[in-house]
Amino acid sequence: MNYKDYYKILGVFKDATQDQIKKAYRKLAKKYHPDKNKGNAAAEEKFKEIGEAHAVLSDPEKRKKYDQLGADWEQYEQFQRSGGARGGQGFDWSQYMGGQGGQFTFETGAGGGAFSDFFRTFFGGAAGGDPFGGGRSRRSSSMRGQNYQSVLNIGFEEALKGGEHIIQLDGKRLKLKIKPGARHGQKIRIRGKGGPGINGGTPGDLYITYHIALPPEFKAEGEDLYVDAFVDVPTAVLGGKVAVPTPEGSKARVKIPAGTSSGKKFRLRGKGLFKKDGSRGDLYATLQIKVPKVLSKEEKALYEKLRDLQK
Repeated sequence: MNYKDYYKILGVFKDATQDQIKKAYRKLAKKYHPDKNKGNAAAEEKFKEIGEAHAVLSDPEKRKKYDQLGADWEQYEQFQRSGGARGGQGFDWSQYMGGQGGQFTFETGAGGGAFSDFFRTFFGGAAGGDPFGGGRSRRSSSMRGQNYQSVLNIGFEEALKGGEHIIQLDGKRLKLKIKPGARHGQKIRIRGKGGPGINGGTPGDLYITYHIALPPEFKAEGEDLYVDAFVDVPTAVLGGKVAVPTPEGSKARVKIPAGTSSGKKFRLRGKGLFKKDGSRGDLYATLQIKVPKVLSKEEKALYEKLRDLQK
């Protein structure tokens, strides 16, 4: 079965707008209309191709599937040329086949019977049978539903302790239980909550990817977290302790050695995000020295005295 380039048939580019597709179709349909080309078999065949191309490209959902099919078809042909597995195994052809039953009507009055085997196979129930040699009608075959993908934002405390979320799926409420130790980027599968099956086929699955929403002062690099810790000048010079914020919302006290410069990093083990093995990454606190913008007379005098002592 040969691939049909609907864009080429209509004479439009792949990024053509719906208005451009409609204009191209009307112009060609008028040119090759059977009433103007009586007895011309070539014109009649061209007219059918034009209507078929318009039926797909004028439907946003079918156009999207057709564009994806083009890439997969090229991959499939390479498979065949290299002696690959029979039937294009490894490709999910079900997302194209048996879409809407082939019930279309052209503006010119031509019915669904005008469609080619290529169209009926991938968009109208496969009246021509299995294109890869199976010999069974796709209209009566059951097919598994499509998988759904979604991203769920959860807070750090929820990732740490677990919790529950209510999500809306096809107008229905679905309770999702989050286990303690949820990881950023972790993908979970909920069986049977994807798209419905076709002709009695099993439904697809729902895949949810966790996105850990951290407080704005934290930055993540892998499972490690980074945060700034601010100290005053005397503490940086003489040493002391600084309160470091943690993603749990608490404060950790970190000892600062005397003479610590701005930019020094302090490591807090096990205070980062969760890893696959259940352990946690680390939290790195970067020391930032706060220089006072406003000084009292007494403070200014002391700093001046300190400056004079260092000369």
